Amino acid sequence: MKNIIIAGVFVTGFVGGLLAAAQSQPSAGLPAERVTGSGGVFFKARDPKALGAWYREKLGMALSGDARWSLFLWRERDEPAQLGTTVWSLFPADSDYFAPGQATFMVNYRVRNLDRMLAQLRASGVTVETTVVDSFNGKFAWVVDLEGNKIELWEPKAGY
Repeated sequence: MKNIIIAGVFVTGFVGGLLAAAQSQPSAGLPAERVTGSGGVFFKARDPKALGAWYREKLGMALSGDARWSLFLWRERDEPAQLGTTVWSLFPADSDYFAPGQATFMVNYRVRNLDRMLAQLRASGVTVETTVVDSFNGKFAWVVDLEGNKIELWEPKAGY
């Protein structure tokens, strides 16, 4: 009986270790570089100032002075000391920032290594814009998904 209990504890520990290891490693079949989270949500508005005021008044969002953007602050799950941000932003209805996409929204995704992500996407036939912007809060690039939606990829600098 004692041997059965010891064997059961061993098997449980072994299986638990395998499950923990599987969660910390990329899943088989997934690309090496991948999205790590949402960096922002951007959408067009006929009247960005009025719509921003609505979000501030009705949903209590703390918006910038021009009522067009807000930052949501959070911490990395696996590294609680690491701060992160997700931006919410309004754009004028006639903005060409989302071009060539025709959607009235654009999602910004966080990535760990933008250069490797872009190389991986190009190699798999994804349309990647040639411009990469290096700004005070990180590096940005844009791709187009299967349905023609423009997507922004962001490799944040520390603290973003």
